[in-house]
Amino acid sequence: MNPAYKNVGIVIPARYQSTRLPGKPLIDLVGKSMIRRTWERCVEALPSNQVFVATDSEIIQKHCLDFGAQVVMTSNRCLTGTDRLAEANLVLQLDLVINVQGDEPVIDPRDIQTVIQYAKKNDGMIVNAIASINEESEFRSTMIPKVVKTLNDDLLYMSRSPIPGNKSNVFDFGYKQICIYAFPRSALQKIQSISKKTPFEEVEDIEILRFLELGLPVKLIEVSGKSVAVDIESDVHKVIKLIKHIEQ
Repeated sequence: MNPAYKNVGIVIPARYQSTRLPGKPLIDLVGKSMIRRTWERCVEALPSNQVFVATDSEIIQKHCLDFGAQVVMTSNRCLTGTDRLAEANLVLQLDLVINVQGDEPVIDPRDIQTVIQYAKKNDGMIVNAIASINEESEFRSTMIPKVVKTLNDDLLYMSRSPIPGNKSNVFDFGYKQICIYAFPRSALQKIQSISKKTPFEEVEDIEILRFLELGLPVKLIEVSGKSVAVDIESDVHKVIKLIKHIEQ
């Protein structure tokens, strides 16, 4: 293990006031809340004493404490989940922070472990997980960030538009972002001085672009991509169906 990464932890950012699905972390998914299911997947990747929920909501705080999660309270001024991570790490002082979004209730723990191991081998680098796009509907969806990368797996750009495009406007191949990130403490410290979103981050609504715009390289690692992120109401039904299939 990289000696600089003595303290590694997963931080799950969670806010109550979601614009598309208010109260999203507490949505019931077959008897358990979304945030609890996400936390349970995370503690399969790292011990529970290395997994934290970061929130500005006392409602979410109480709920998480009730099922045994560790909680770090943050301000309500955080621009994104990454900003919430940076603020939480002022308390936690982790050397390597693994961000798993709180709306990933069926995330594969093995994918989280893949990102952790890859980050440990790439000293000081930001890491983001990706997966191949196999369906054109995903390629066309504005809910799914598409990824363009170098042959050495460095992030070139990420967009909600269908990229890479071509003159025929047909789906050829593509990669999608999976919301598992690894941030060295220094990278999170870098954005502490930023008081607003960067231009491309703002227009695309993709927070990893801020690091790219600040000139910080991002390494990409391919994972299984079996997860379903919950962004809109129809995603809730997809996840419930998947959970019932897994737990039957």
